[in-house]
Amino acid sequence: MLLSVFGCTTPYAYQASGYEDVIVIEATITNQNKTQEIKVSRSYKLDEKNNKFETEAVVYVTDDLGTRYEFEQNDASYTSRVPFQANPDRQYQLHILTKDGRTYVSTAETLPQQTQIESVNAAAKTKDGQMGIEITVNSTDPTNKSKYYRYEYEEDYKVIAPKWYYQKAVSHFFTPGSYPPGEVVFETRTEEARICYLNQKSNELILTSTSDLSEDKVTDFPVRFISSTDPVIRNRYSILVKQYVQSLAAHTFFETLKEISNSGSILSQTQPGFFYGNITSVDNPGEKVIGFFDVSSYSDKRIFFDFIDLLPTEPMPKYQYDCPVPIPVEQEKAYIFNYCFNKNPEFGCQGELILQYLQTNLKTYFPTESRTSFILYNIECGDCTTFASNIKPSFWID
Repeated sequence: MLLSVFGCTTPYAYQASGYEDVIVIEATITNQNKTQEIKVSRSYKLDEKNNKFETEAVVYVTDDLGTRYEFEQNDASYTSRVPFQANPDRQYQLHILTKDGRTYVSTAETLPQQTQIESVNAAAKTKDGQMGIEITVNSTDPTNKSKYYRYEYEEDYKVIAPKWYYQKAVSHFFTPGSYPPGEVVFETRTEEARICYLNQKSNELILTSTSDLSEDKVTDFPVRFISSTDPVIRNRYSILVKQYVQSLAAHTFFETLKEISNSGSILSQTQPGFFYGNITSVDNPGEKVIGFFDVSSYSDKRIFFDFIDLLPTEPMPKYQYDCPVPIPVEQEKAYIFNYCFNKNPEFGCQGELILQYLQTNLKTYFPTESRTSFILYNIECGDCTTFASNIKPSFWID
C-alpha cells in the first residue's frame, strides 16, 4: 500500500490553455527633470521566458494645459524626446496608440506630496539565523500627506580579481604542421583588468504605508538585506535608495500585484483573478489592460561602506568564482599544467592544451616558482572585465 501511495508519481503536463494576449504598460513619471521612460509590451505564456515588446506604438503624455510630451521607441521601452518633470499643480494623462489601431488612455493623475529621504543606514544584523547587513531608510513628512511609499535600489560594488597578474599569457601559433605548434607569449597588460565594478537593480516591489500611524514617518524601514557571505560586499559597496511617494490608488495597485507575485505558486490558494489599474481601452472598455500610470514624487540617497567597517569579525565573502589559494592537492590537475611539448605520454606534456585554453580565452595565467609548469585559473579569476566593467562610476568614492 505504501508503495502504491508514495512510489508512483504521474508528472503533470502543463498546457497553456486559455491564454489571453493582453497589453502590459509600466509607466512612472516623476518630478525629476529627466528623460522619462514608459514600457509597453504584451503578456506571455507561462512556458515563455520573456515578454513581447510592443513596437511602433505612438506614446505621449498630456497635461491639463494641453502640453504634449512625445515619446520615441528605443530598444525595449519608449523614452521622452525631451526631458521634463511632473509639477504639483498639473494633471497628467498617458495616451498609447498601438500599430494595430488600438487606443489606450489613463485617468488624470497628479503629483503627490514631495518628501525627501532623511537618511539611509547600514548596520550588522542577524536575520533568520543569518548574519548580514541590513539597509534601512528614514523619511518624514510633517504635512502628513505622503503616506504611501515605494522603494527601489541600485547597487554598485567593487570587484578585485584575486589572481590578476601584470602580464597576460597569450597563444602564439607557428605555421601549420610545425611542432611544437606554437608558444606562449607574455604581454604586459595595458588595460585595467584587476579592479572592476558591477551594477544591479532591485527586482521586487518594496512598499510601505504610514496611513495607520499617528505620524507620517518612515522609521528604519528595511529595503535590502545582504548576507555576510554574499560576494557583493566582499570589497567596497554602494547602494542608491530611491523613494517614490504614491497615490492611494497606485499603492493599492502595487500592493495587490505584490500579493499575487508572492503567492508562491500558480497552483496556490491565492487566485484573485484579473485586477485593473488606471489605464483603459478607448475602443473597447471591456478589454483587459495590465498596468498603471503612476505619477510620483521622487527622492534618493546614496551610501558607501566596506565589509570590514560593519562586519570586522566575520570571514570575508568568497570571490564570485572559484579561485582556490592554495590549490588543494586533489585539485592540482585542474589548475597546474606542465608546459612542455613532447608526444610521448610518459613526459606528461600539456603545452598544446595550454595553447588551446589561452587561445579560447577560457583561462588566465598566474606564475609559479617553476618555469616548467603553469597555473591556469578560470579567466574570471584574473580578468574581471570578463564579467564586470573596468570603468569606475562617476559617483564612486574610495
